[in-house]
Amino acid sequence: MKSTVESLSPTKVKLIVEVPFEELKPSLDAAYQSIAQQIVVPGFRKGKVPPQVIDQRVGRGPVLEEAINDALPKLYSQAVSDNQVKAIGRPEVDVTEFNDKESLQFSAEVEVRPEITLPDLEGLEAEVEDIAIADDEVNEQIEALRQRFGSLNPVERAVADNDFITIDLSASKDGEKVEEAQATGLSYQVGSGQLLDGLDEAVIGLSAGEKKTFVTQLVGGALKGEDVDVEVTVTAVKEQELPEFDDEFAQTASEFDTADELKADVQARLERGKRLEQAGEARDAVLEKILTLVDVPVPEGLLTDELAARKENLEQQLGYSGMTMEQFLEGEEQTQDEFDEDLKKRSEDAIKAQFVLDLVAEQQELSVNDQELTEHIVRHAQRSGVSPDQFAQHAVENNLVPSLVSEVVRGKALAYLVENAKVTDASGNTVELKTLQPDGSYADPEAADAGEATESAETADEPEPAKA
Repeated sequence: MKSTVESLSPTKVKLIVEVPFEELKPSLDAAYQSIAQQIVVPGFRKGKVPPQVIDQRVGRGPVLEEAINDALPKLYSQAVSDNQVKAIGRPEVDVTEFNDKESLQFSAEVEVRPEITLPDLEGLEAEVEDIAIADDEVNEQIEALRQRFGSLNPVERAVADNDFITIDLSASKDGEKVEEAQATGLSYQVGSGQLLDGLDEAVIGLSAGEKKTFVTQLVGGALKGEDVDVEVTVTAVKEQELPEFDDEFAQTASEFDTADELKADVQARLERGKRLEQAGEARDAVLEKILTLVDVPVPEGLLTDELAARKENLEQQLGYSGMTMEQFLEGEEQTQDEFDEDLKKRSEDAIKAQFVLDLVAEQQELSVNDQELTEHIVRHAQRSGVSPDQFAQHAVENNLVPSLVSEVVRGKALAYLVENAKVTDASGNTVELKTLQPDGSYADPEAADAGEATESAETADEPEPAKA
C-alpha cells in the first residue's frame, strides 16, 4: 500500500491511498464467508457456498462492496500511522478509483492537530488581584458561628424581619384549592426569600393566629409560573438570641481560649481560601497569557462539535431549572447574538488551551499514575453526586477513561506552566504557588522541591475542558 499526504489547511489534510488488490484478499474472503452464511443454495450446506457460486447467484458487485467497506477503516488507520498524521475527528472518505483484481484508490480528508510553536515557558509573566480580607467578611463568619450556637425564643408580638416563624400555606386558583400547594407547620426565617415571592412582605406585622392572602407565582407543579392566591397563617413567632462573642463563647464553640484567638483563626481560614482563589486566578492568567503568544488554528469541525455540546449542556441545565433561554439571556444581560459570540469565543479558547497543554505535556514527558487517576475519578464522582465505583464503571462502559487521563495530564501541564511563570499581585508582590497546598497553606519548601506540593495547582481548578 502506498499513501501520500496533501495539506489542505493548517488544520486539515488529505490522504491519498493506493492499495494493490492482493491486500484486499482478507476482506474479500471475509465478505464471501459472510454472504455464504446468509444465502441458501441447493446442494451446498449453509456457509459452505463457493465464491464462484456466490458470484453467479448474488453477483460480484455486492461482495466487492462489502469487502471494501470492511477494508477501508483498516487501510485508513494504516495510512494515518504510516504518515504520522495527528488526526482528530471522523474522516471524509471517497473511493476515487477501483479496478477489480487490480487496485483500489481512495482519498480521506481529515482534521488534524495544528502544528504549534511554544514560546519560552519559563519567565511567563501574569498578574492577579491582591488578597484582601475585609472586616465585613470576618464579621460575617463570626456571625454565622454565633447563629449556630444561638437559641430560638417564643415572643408575644408581631412578626419582624429575621424572625423565625411557623406557618401554614394554602394556595388557590380562581377559588379552587391547588392540592399540591398546601402545607402546614413550615419553619421559615423572615427575609431569607427561600419560599415564595411576596411571603416576607405578607407575614411582617402579623401575630400568631393571624392570616393574610397575597398573590404570587408557584415555582413547581401543574400551575408553575401562574398567578395564584396564597393564604398564609402564622402559628408561632420566635426570635433568635445570639451569644456574646467573648472568651466564654470561644471556649464553647472552638478549641481556642479567647475570642481574639478565634477571630485570628477565622482571619487565617479566610486568607487560606483567598490564596486558593488567587491560585485559580493565576492559572487562568497564565493560560490566557500563553494563548496570546501562540498562534493556534482551531479545526472547524471540532469547533462545531464543541459548540453543539455546550449548547446541549446549557439546554439540559435550563430544562432542569425550569428556565427558558429568554429568561437566561435576560439574567445574563445579553442578546442572543452576544451570547452566541461569547460561547464561540469560550469554545475556541478551550480547544486552543487543550492543544497547548497537550504539547506542553508531550515536551515535558508528563504522565499519569494509577493513584492520580483514582483521585481524579473520586473528584468527578463527588461533583456528580455518585460513588467513585459507580463513576468508574460509567467511565469504563462509555470509554471515558482516555478522556479522564487527558484531563489529569493537562492539569499537570498547567501546573508546570504556572509554577514556572512569574506571577505577581497588583501591588507587585510575587505570588508563591509552588508550595501552595490544597487547603491554602504553604508546604515546607524542601517537600515542594521533591514534587509533593503541586496538587493544588493541578486539581483545585482544572482547565475548562472542551466538550468534544
